[in-house]
Formats: sequence, C-alpha cells, structure tokens
Amino acid sequence: MKVLTIICALLSGPLSAETPAEAAFAASARLQDARAFLQAAEGRSDRVTALTETVQAYEAGLAALRDGLRRAAIRKRTLETDLATRSNEIARLLGVLQTIGRTPAPILFLHPSGPTGTARSGMMLAAVTPALQDKVSALREQIEEVAVISNLQTDALTTLRNGLAGVQTARSALSAAISNRTGLPQRFLEDPVQMAVLLASAQTLSSFAAGLAQTQAVGEPYANIVKGTVSLPVVGQVIRQFKEADAAGVTRPGILIATRPRALVSTPLSATIRYAGPLLDYGTVVILEPSAGILWVIAGLDETFGKVGQVVPDGTPIGLMGGIITDAQAILNESAQGYTRQRTQTLYLEVRDMQDAVNPADWFAF
Repeated sequence: MKVLTIICALLSGPLSAETPAEAAFAASARLQDARAFLQAAEGRSDRVTALTETVQAYEAGLAALRDGLRRAAIRKRTLETDLATRSNEIARLLGVLQTIGRTPAPILFLHPSGPTGTARSGMMLAAVTPALQDKVSALREQIEEVAVISNLQTDALTTLRNGLAGVQTARSALSAAISNRTGLPQRFLEDPVQMAVLLASAQTLSSFAAGLAQTQAVGEPYANIVKGTVSLPVVGQVIRQFKEADAAGVTRPGILIATRPRALVSTPLSATIRYAGPLLDYGTVVILEPSAGILWVIAGLDETFGKVGQVVPDGTPIGLMGGIITDAQAILNESAQGYTRQRTQTLYLEVRDMQDAVNPADWFAF
C-alpha cells in the first residue's frame, strides 16, 4: 500500500509539452532558403529584384532565428528549473518504478489483510498504472526537450555566422547591382546649382519641402493610391506617433519607427526620388514623390540607393539603416539570457501634402 500511496501522490499536475525550439529550427530552414536565393540571383536578369528578395529573406530568417533562440532559452530555463525543484519527486518516482520492476507480479498484488485487500490493491494498481505511464512519458519529453534545445544552441553559432555572412554578401551585391542599373524612367534631371541654393536657404524641413514642391516633376501620370493601406518602408515598430513629444518634449510632424541595424528600406509604391542626401538635423534623407504634390520624407538612413529624378518601382530598395551588426556569439549570448536587442535604429517618416505635414497614419497601415 505504501507504494500505491507514493504513486498517487506523484500523479498531481500535468507537465507542459510545448517546444519553442521548433521555431528556431524553422528559422534555420528559412536561412537555408535565403542562401539558395542568393545563389540563384547570380543568373537572374532582374538582379536588383532577386537580391532585394534575398536580403529580405535573410533579414526575416535571422529575426526569426533570434526570436526562436530566445524563446527556446526561456523554455530551457523553465524546464531545468522545474526539473530541479521536482528532483525529490522524480527520485521517488524512479524508486517506485524500480520497486515495481523488481517485485514479482504475484507478490506485488499480495496484501497483509488477506484476499479482499489483495483484490483492492490490484484494482488500485491497475487504475494508477496508465496515469503513471503518462507521468513517465511527460518526464521523458521534458528531458528530451532540454537535450534538443541544448543541441540547437550548440549548432546555432554556425547557423548565425553563415546567416550574417550571407546577408552581408547580399547587401553588398544589391548595392552594386543598383549602382549598375540602367533603364529606369527619369522624370527630371537634377540641377546641382538649384539644389545647392535650396539646401543653403532651407532653415526647416518645411521650407525645403516647399522649395521642392515648386520644382514639379514631369513625365507619365502617377498611379492612383489607396490611402491608409500603404506598407511602411521598413520592417519595424512605430514607437512615436504623429506630433507626439519625445523625452525632451520636442514634437515633430511624423512618426518614428524602431528597426534593426542595417535593415533594408524600400519604397512601398512606385515613386520619383526628389532628394537623397544629408538634410539639416535629420541625417541622411530620401524624399519620394509617390503622387503629384505628395512627398514622403524618410530620414535616418546610413546609405541611400538611386538617383534624384529616377522613378523607382514599388518594392525598390532606397537605402539601408545604420548601426553595427551584433556578431554571432553575442547574439547567441543574448538569446541565452532570454532577450535580443533587435531594434536599435530609428527611421523618421513624414508625409507632406503640398506644403502641409499630414498624419502618416492617413497613408500608411501600421
């Protein structure tokens, strides 16, 4: 009866069988796909498009892998903590199993009180055996999951290194492909003298935008735009809304998007590049004209692609964010602690209708 009492005490509380490591394995597969995209891009005629897709695939795969490793590390700590706190319970369970395994079946069912007690003992053991098996199975799954996560973390360093090297190669190839690209429509040719005068005289972004608005682009009519449905130019999270004050109490008529270092910035719609370069205190800026009289001011880039006057199709890269890419070992260390510093750069987005700044939420979906 003592053996049965111990077994019954061990059957309380189900164990979780969640496996976040699967997300990290899936992310590793996505990075393998990105590597295949990079190899295939070598023979593509639309090389810019192919390399853009490759960079985006690498970025998505690396972000997913970081998140998967973070979740797996948290899960591993949870499992190890649970196993450690239940060490006595597990020892008792193993002891019970050993006792049952060593005791011959006829003796196991015998009870001191006689045939009636023996019958009850057999009935109780038969009743708890399936639950005991479930408990053992759950414990085995926990231990196996810890082992799977440990192996994943061991292999992750190589996967991360290959992914980081691959995305850097893809970014460099994309920059070169854009520089060598020909045949894009041209709405106008930049006047360097006029632009220099405009930059020198502009005291604010508003005055600069007003000067640009006076130099209308010419060419084919613009496509219709469904306002409120346009994708953001970069993958990230909006951390400051239109005219929302920052920590210093300064407000600006745009939104601020937190994004990863060296993230690819693209135009979500076909647009004319009206300006590309440094501007006031906004850093490196690209100004796009997706529709007559409408300007998108995209500021905070580290590197820009394309030339002023070019009409770039939707999805075309217009620049890269700045920042330093964390090396593979540092990413793995961060993930092991249960966090990742993915979004350390900020992109500023402002929309101007003629000469007035309007809420980007009227145009973009976020």
